[in-house]
This record gives sequence, C-alpha cells and structure tokens, in this order.
Amino acid sequence: MTVGRALRNVLYFGLGLVVGARMMSGSAASDLALAQSPVQLRTTASERAVDLPMPQGLSEAEVRDIEIFRDASQSVVNITSIVAVRRDFFSLDVTEMPQGSGSGFIWDREGHVVTNYHVLEGGRRWTVTLADQSTFDAELVGVAPDKDLAVLRIDAPEGKLTPLLAGTSSDLAVGQRVLAIGNPFGLDQTLTVGVVSALGRELTSPSGRTIRDVVQTDAAINPGNSGGPLLNSGGRLIGVNSAIYSPSGASAGIGFAVPVDTVTRLMPEILEFGQPIRPGIGVTLLPESLLRRLDVEGVAIQSVDDDGPAARIGLIGIQSDRRGRRYLGDVIVAVNGEKVRNLDELATVFERAGVGAIVELSVMREREVRALGVELIALDN
Repeated sequence: MTVGRALRNVLYFGLGLVVGARMMSGSAASDLALAQSPVQLRTTASERAVDLPMPQGLSEAEVRDIEIFRDASQSVVNITSIVAVRRDFFSLDVTEMPQGSGSGFIWDREGHVVTNYHVLEGGRRWTVTLADQSTFDAELVGVAPDKDLAVLRIDAPEGKLTPLLAGTSSDLAVGQRVLAIGNPFGLDQTLTVGVVSALGRELTSPSGRTIRDVVQTDAAINPGNSGGPLLNSGGRLIGVNSAIYSPSGASAGIGFAVPVDTVTRLMPEILEFGQPIRPGIGVTLLPESLLRRLDVEGVAIQSVDDDGPAARIGLIGIQSDRRGRRYLGDVIVAVNGEKVRNLDELATVFERAGVGAIVELSVMREREVRALGVELIALDN
C-alpha cells in the first residue's frame, strides 16, 4: 500500500536543536539526569537494570512497558552532528558548530551504532552520548541512503555497550503494541507507546529511492527521536524510527519506521564494505524522464557492458540504423513474473533476490516479449 502524494509532506526529523543541557554546568546536567533517569542505577551494561520500586495498582501492560523501557533505554544514544565551521573575523580562530541531534542505538559490543542517514547527512563529524551521559567521538562506518540508514562506531568500553535484541518485521500484525524510544537531546531517554497502525507502507528515502514494507505506527515520535528504535511488546527491535507525516510540523499520530528485516539484511554489507552491495546484470539504463516522453512502460536498456551477464544472454541497448536514427533495443518489463515499471522497482526486485541469484527477465524487443534467465552480479558502487 502506497502513501503516495501524502508523503511529500513527510517531515524528516532528528536534526533537532541542541538544548540547554549542553550549556549547563557538568554537575547541574548530571544532577538533572540522575533525577530523571532510572538507568543510572545500572552498574554495568552487561547487567540487567535494577528494578526501581513500581507504583501501586499498575496493570500488567504498564509494568511490562516500564521494564522494557528500563532495559532498552540502556541501548539508546544521542547523536550530535557537527557541521558548520565559524571563523572569528579578528582572531581567525575556527569553531565547530553543532547542526543538531538525533537518536540511535547500540547494535553490537564492537561499538557499532545504527541511526538514520538523514541524521548524519551534511555532518563533518559526530559525537555519541550514551545513557550514562558519557560522550564519545564517532567514526562513520557506512551508509545506505536508499534505506535512510547509517552506521557509526564508537571506541567505548565493552561494559558500557548494551546491544538491542533484533526481532523480525515480516510477521508483524496491525494492532500489536509497540514502543518508541529516543534520546533526542542527550539529556534523557523518552518513551511513547502505541500500536502498529499499518504495514507495507512506502516512504521516500533521502536519495529519492522508495523504502518498502515500512511500518506505520501511532506512537508519537518527537523531534530528535529519528534513528531511535521501535520495539515490540517483548522488547525486540522491529524498526528504526525515521519520519512522521505532519502537515503542521507536529506529530499527528502517523510515524514511520524502517523495518528491522531491512536493517539485519544490510548490516553485514555496510560493516564490511561501507555500503550495501547492489545486484545487477551489467547494463546502463535509460533515465525515466526520457521513458515517460517516449511513453514506454518498463525499464529500457541504454547500453550493455562487455562480458557482463546481460551481454552473455544477448541483451541489447539503443540501436542506430544506417541513417543515424536511434531506436530502442530491449525493455525489461518483468522480473520473476513481477512487473517492473521504473528503475526503482527493478532495483528493489534485484535487491530482494540478491547477488548470485538466477532471475527470469521478461524482455520486450520490437513488441515481442521473451523470457531470459540471468545471474545477478555485484555492481561497483
């Protein structure tokens, strides 16, 4: 199901203002954090959070939510993006300025932190503040702009690192309970609770590609919570909070999260190569703007790489006759029986199949469609 034009109003957030806690004295900020956050009672990240006294008369659901928050908040971090450089006119001193902040979470005990790509976009460097208020400089490991995902790494003691447990998003059901946790300003974590409102949504990524199978929730997602985790009622990660739909700029009860299945699929590639591997067949494709002018439905091949999979099965690109007139060669109209109408849909089908898979292309040439099997290879990014 596609959100469609409404997503033009999607507000990417997470690059919120850096708030007063940064300007407070160290002792004042520490006292405020201790007063507000139960996570300070955890002695090491490997231990379970010490249970604080529960108020009387709580329901089982409330108790469960509180316990999940106390445990999961250990994994949620604040990310500050440093972007602007100001040079003093008289002294010529250079000062780095914080652009804003967002959230993220600990992925593993090697110090990898997952967040949204748009939280880091444009930054020169980044800092990560953990639940205990300790702050570390972060290095950029890799990005997946097409999925609005990015990975940082901090050199923190293992005892401070508490990874979230990953669940699955393929088996989610509309109506099930979810919890959204963020660390918007590095002062303390926030919790909102709601349900899965819809599944199979589509969201436009910062690169313009479509993120599919997005989870929609009515859990309020506040500015600065972008990049934080969306959890199920068992405390397992099911998504990365990414955007809200908001004509006014405020939460309207429509939030979107990148599904965890996408995250777990891409993480090994991002950690090893710094970016996802792109499967393909060794062709250059015509721009969609030209195809629309030609009223062509499908993906037209502009040229074919020598010795690539497409060349080996005889695919051809744009051709020229003796008079120099150019005309279309092959147009891919379906993959494994699934119709493809544009470049984004073709890339999505290839990504789903993965490098090394044999796919069946339905290719139209001179109004005749034929089926051809081809192996997907890893493309140079």
